[in-house]
Amino acid sequence: MVVIGAGGIVENAHLPAYARAQFPVVAIADTAPGKAQALATRFGVQRAFESVADIVRFAPPDAVYDVAVPAGKMIEVIRELPNGAPVLLQKPMGETLDEAHRIREICHSKRLVAAVNFQLRYAPSILAARSLQNGGILGEVHDMEIQVRTHMPWEQWSFLAKAPRIEVLYHSIHYVDLVRSWFGNPRSVFAKTVRNPGTPGLQATKSILIMDYGEWRRVFIATNHNYRFGEEYERAFVQWEGTKGAMRATLGVILDYPKGKLDKLEYSTEQEQQWITHPIDGQWFPDAFAGAMGSLQAYVEGSASFLPTGIDDAYRTMQAVEAIYHASDKGGEPIVWEDT
Repeated sequence: MVVIGAGGIVENAHLPAYARAQFPVVAIADTAPGKAQALATRFGVQRAFESVADIVRFAPPDAVYDVAVPAGKMIEVIRELPNGAPVLLQKPMGETLDEAHRIREICHSKRLVAAVNFQLRYAPSILAARSLQNGGILGEVHDMEIQVRTHMPWEQWSFLAKAPRIEVLYHSIHYVDLVRSWFGNPRSVFAKTVRNPGTPGLQATKSILIMDYGEWRRVFIATNHNYRFGEEYERAFVQWEGTKGAMRATLGVILDYPKGKLDKLEYSTEQEQQWITHPIDGQWFPDAFAGAMGSLQAYVEGSASFLPTGIDDAYRTMQAVEAIYHASDKGGEPIVWEDT
């Protein structure tokens, strides 16, 4: 495996996850002088490069590429990859739907075996929740809500200061993708994204998103990344309700990013009428990153016949994100207030 990009997400999630999973990384590249070498030294990777061209020349013919660069750099990087190469692209898949379309076209034209790193699907708590649901513990799931109320240190990503889109594109996209993995494509979306006085130099960092799956299913995502008023009322969870029971997965890393708290999965049923903690093995960060890469490797080697976050499915998530921003810009139904 070769890694292109040596930023914080590679340092804190990709490389630790690959080390735990015993996925061999043979080289790292980053255009910032010395950055790739520093990570290579820390994680025992044998080679470091400062250009995509150099790492491509070095890479073994059967290398899997992990491209973890900002969305705006994605197109220029994948153009330099060898035809037919397997590649895991960091989310988001470009900054706009137009960029996502171009990325998809390039991947198809170069015959890249491409997937996008929507790794929340592979978080241990989410995998355990899926297993419980497959066992029928919830019955028919009719309600899914995701709530985040915490402080996110946006300043860790300097490129976001100039980004026209932030919260949904770089964060809630995980939740949109997760919902799609459970329920498929929504009929439509309702949304409002707003800015926050705590981060006046950034675009919207708070959102309310409603994904329409008809009159018998409620799905919404509510995020506030600027909450600074103590741990007691912080929130970061995914909750499902069904005809027989309910589950809640606590996303610990969001409660104290990037250090994180423990993830947790709990469930309750009509019969038990109490919440029970279900054991999970690992955390969203970094363990889910091994799941995303592992699914690509399994597909490439032929032990899996389906690539869950393949480039075409990932494009659907980008379509949903684009619709969310359009819905927010369009606004709700105006009210004509009558005099009383």
